[in-house]
Parts: sequence; structure tokens; C-alpha cells
Amino acid sequence: MKVLVKGGRVIDPANGLDLVADVLIDQGKIAAIIPDGQSQADAAGGADKNPSAEVTVIEATGKLIVPGLIDMHVHLREPGFERKETIASGTRAAARGGFTSVVCMPNTQPVADNRAVIEFIINQARSTGVVNVYPIGAITKGSRGEELSEMADLAAGGAIAFSDDGRPVMNAQIMRLALEYAKIGDWLIIPHCEDLNLSAEGQMNEGYWAMLLGLKGIPAVAEEAMIARDLMLAEMTGSRLHIAHVSTAGSVQLIREAKKRGIRVSAEVTPHHLVLTDEAVASFSTSTKVNPPLRSEKDRLALLEGLADGTIEVIATDHAPHTLEEKDCEYNYAPFGISGLETAVPLVWSELIEKKVISLEKLIACLTVNPARILGLAKGSLGIGEEADLTIIDPEMEQIVRVDDFVSQGKNSPFDGWQLKGWPVATIVKGRVVMKNGQV
Repeated sequence: MKVLVKGGRVIDPANGLDLVADVLIDQGKIAAIIPDGQSQADAAGGADKNPSAEVTVIEATGKLIVPGLIDMHVHLREPGFERKETIASGTRAAARGGFTSVVCMPNTQPVADNRAVIEFIINQARSTGVVNVYPIGAITKGSRGEELSEMADLAAGGAIAFSDDGRPVMNAQIMRLALEYAKIGDWLIIPHCEDLNLSAEGQMNEGYWAMLLGLKGIPAVAEEAMIARDLMLAEMTGSRLHIAHVSTAGSVQLIREAKKRGIRVSAEVTPHHLVLTDEAVASFSTSTKVNPPLRSEKDRLALLEGLADGTIEVIATDHAPHTLEEKDCEYNYAPFGISGLETAVPLVWSELIEKKVISLEKLIACLTVNPARILGLAKGSLGIGEEADLTIIDPEMEQIVRVDDFVSQGKNSPFDGWQLKGWPVATIVKGRVVMKNGQV
């Protein structure tokens, strides 16, 4: 079967494309990009390799056709925490959110610190998932920060990077060894930057609102001190480092200065850190409890500036679903995390594009070619002959977020009831339409 996506504005930062065109998909690959006014036969050079195939037409006039979105930071919870999320439900949430590829963190049970768990995730994704799934292996055994995992074996089994996300590697010597060992395959290390001695028992950002609400604060320096340490270790070893979920102004400045010194570092920011501040915690809704915590308005503005000047290259959700029972408790006892896959695109559209913070091309790059390049994935572009992963976005579509409609098992979102603009309306993975008009 062929699929013809007609009449949309094609934006592909990887190939420098921004034009109104049709996209022809044949046998799961990008067969042609046909500029407005050019015939399909002319675009294919008069030779159709599959002339008898039935053509499914998807009308995209007035919409954006972009490379399939990539989320390089999600928690799919399986194996071990299927009550929170499964690979089946998590990938459906990704499809509904416009993501064709997700990269899942290793804090499962058992931890993805051995090849068997990595291979289980890959096989489970093939049998029950609807989007591409790429697992990350643990840096240390059990993510306890005490002994390195068998990183080479994990990579051979399919791990594309290494992280103990959810837990920082507190021992600097262990982190140094991880960075040195990662040079074997030029593997990417993604640390969770948090000094547990500074953040211990903290519930939200340390500052005015924590004082007013009577909640123990997590100071910005708890993140910044660990980022500074890991940047110095990356500089010493020459290894690649990716800073997850950056949340403070000081962190942005540290990364900016490190890049100027030639350190091989990249960084990501979440939609919730771009649109919310610690003032949101005043509702005492446990859906506002995340780690790193929602920060001050000064920090939020610094994150926007970091995106605009290229210090931060990636937007990732840190999708962290929890059960209703876990979140339905006093703030101090609730787990950290937001279910973020299904609201990410309209959140960043409303905050970044409607408010003219960054260009449309840069936003799409932060969700496609940039994470693909950092992770070494052959994704994030609409090159002829490449796998047909596409996302179609309606920039004029406005609707209200209703968490009860989420296909994710995690309904823990602080954006319930928000009216947002710029929603994904179709997700295509390897030429197969896996989401259309919100239906997976």
C-alpha cells in the first residue's frame, strides 16, 4: 500500500525543507516529496516502482508535515511496574502525542542493568508497541551507583545510551569510570544530576513558595553542583554527556560555558519546566510534584533563553506515569512525576510558537533531528528512501486537555482543563497510520 499525505507544509530541518508539498510513502519508506504544482509522475522521474498498489490519501492542507517526533526521555515502567504503565499503553500515549520514537529509561524492576531486560523491552515493544522503542541501559548495577554495569553487553543487546535516571551517581569515581568506559563505543552517558545530600527529603523548589507553603525545598545548587562535577569529568575524559531535564538558570549557564570550552555536552528541557513555575504547587495538587522540581520564573525564563540560543537542543517529556492511588495522597508522600506524552506538542506550541520564543524550524529540530543526532539514530528526517515516520500537526486546532481521555495509564497531569493550541492529528510509523484525529 501507498500513502499520500497531501497539501501540507513540509518542515524538515535535517534537510532544510520548508515548502507546501505532498509526501508519498511506498512500502514503508519515503518515496517522494512532491512540491505543490508538480505531478507525482514528475517527482518520481516517471518511474513508479509499485504502480498497482492501492493509495491511501491523507488530506493535510493547512497542516504541518514533519519528521516523526522523538522523545528521548520516557518511563514505560515495564517490566515490573505495569500498574503504572506498560509498553503497550505507553507507546499508544506516544502515538497520540505525535511521537513515532521513544527512548525508555532503565528504572524498571528488575533494573535494565543486564542484557536480558534490554532484550525483553525490545521484544515486548515489537509485539505490543505501536511506535519505535529504544531502551537505555543502567550505568550501574541496580542503579545503586556502586558498581558499573556490563555496558558493552548492554550495548550489544540493544541499549543506545546509559543512565541511572531517577537516581544520581553520587560517587564521582564511579561516574569517571563510566565516562571512560563509554569511550569504547562512544556511548552517551545521561546522568540524573542531583546531589542527594542537598536535596534530601525535599518536596519542591527551595524559595518563596516553599517557605509560604511549609514544604521542604530542593535548592537549585543540588542540580547545579552535580552538573558542574559531571561537566568537569566529561572534559577530563573527552566523553559524551547529555544533561537530562535541566531546570535552573545556573544549570543553563554551566552548560553554555562548557560548550564554549569544547566539552561534548548536550541538554534537554521538559515542557512542564517551560510552562510552569513553583507557584503552581500552591494548589497542593500532587500532579505538580516532579524531580527536578518546578522552579522560579527566573529559572523558567533562563530555560527559554537556553532553547533560543541553542544551549539546550532537545525537548523531552520525562513522561513519568503513576497510579491514581499513588498520587492521591498528601504532597509529602506522593511520588515525583508527570504523565507528559499526550500534552507535549500543544504545550510547547502554545508557549514557544504562539509567543514567538523560537522559530518553528527550531522547535521541530528540538523534537526530531537533534535527539536523533545525539542518540545516533537514523531518524528525524524525511530523506528519500528513509523509513516513513511522520507527524502531522494542526497549528490551528484548539482543544481542552482532559486527562480522563489519556490512553496512558498515568493520569497525573497538572494540565487537566487547560485549553491548548497546535495538536498532532496523525502519527505515521514506518508507513503505517497509528494515530488519526486522536484515535490510536
